[in-house]
Amino acid sequence: MADTAPTEASTAVPVPPVTRGEPILQVRDLEKYFPLTQGIVIKKQVGAVKAVDGVSFDLHQGETLGIVGESGCGKSTLAKVLMNLEPATGGSVLYKGEDISKASGKALKAIRRNIQMVFQDPYTSLNPRMTVGDIIGEPYEIHPEVAPKGDRRKAVQDLLDVVGLNPEYINRYPHQFSGGQRQRIGIARGLALKPEIIIADEPVSALDVSVQAQVINLLEQLQNEFDLSYMFIAHDLSIVRHISDRVGVMYLGKMVEIGTDEEIYEHPTHPYTQALLSAVPVPDPSGREQRERIILSGDIPSPANPPSGCRFRTRCWKAQERCSVELPLLAVPEVFRGQATPAAHQSACHFAEDVDIVGAG
Repeated sequence: MADTAPTEASTAVPVPPVTRGEPILQVRDLEKYFPLTQGIVIKKQVGAVKAVDGVSFDLHQGETLGIVGESGCGKSTLAKVLMNLEPATGGSVLYKGEDISKASGKALKAIRRNIQMVFQDPYTSLNPRMTVGDIIGEPYEIHPEVAPKGDRRKAVQDLLDVVGLNPEYINRYPHQFSGGQRQRIGIARGLALKPEIIIADEPVSALDVSVQAQVINLLEQLQNEFDLSYMFIAHDLSIVRHISDRVGVMYLGKMVEIGTDEEIYEHPTHPYTQALLSAVPVPDPSGREQRERIILSGDIPSPANPPSGCRFRTRCWKAQERCSVELPLLAVPEVFRGQATPAAHQSACHFAEDVDIVGAG
């Protein structure tokens, strides 16, 4: 992105480093609406697709926050807005207290150096006309202060070694690598600028199961080595639990439940989370016999015309009149407040209930 005139944010004094465990990224009431228009010559907005609608959470230094939900719930759009690849419609994204959504020019360039992204598809996220050395070294063209020209080849080779690839592969092209190796190249590119936060959008969904485990183990190793904070987006709930410290569940643009991996997987209180966990395959045949599968009725409503009140009510077996008129807030349910129980975590449901899903843990 080309630099623009310095803004007030770009001249701000450097923010001191965040200590481990403190919030490094704070998202508050984040919204991303895509306008729906009619007309060819004169376009008129007739509505909006509410891809992300009032999402709030914190990402702490050194932790992994997993984000799960059905396709179309807004996970990837959320990632793009956090990177400011898509401008936010409303709300704020604070990186060390500085609002990313309002930053531009040099200020945004400096922030983006510390927040990098690993994309879903290792086949299309790498330029086939560029060598691995050029792909991984390209961030140094934008941020030359990280690695002067004379040191870039050595820096790229070091990154290849860090992600488990032969440094001599620096002159090869993406088509000469397997899917797992290409994803390692994408991870190396994300690490090039020594970021503090990595947003991984479905980083293993396009890979074989055996390769998925290798990439997940690599991400965990790199997190410990470089003290990284991850936002890990995925469909596979088993993988999310393996790598995540906390898990957020999204439905139709909203966060409906968030808590530690134990709280979400062993003590889910939102009906949607319970339905997702009931669909996780159970390797133990005896566990499958004991499990009660929750089958959701109906289709996912359109984000352009979401239901009133609770968005999940049209598919929820607990829905009552209150659900259609009152939007449930993401907070500790009243029934669990003041109790020393893992069920006392944030859940956006009027009738939250601690349910044991056999095999989910």
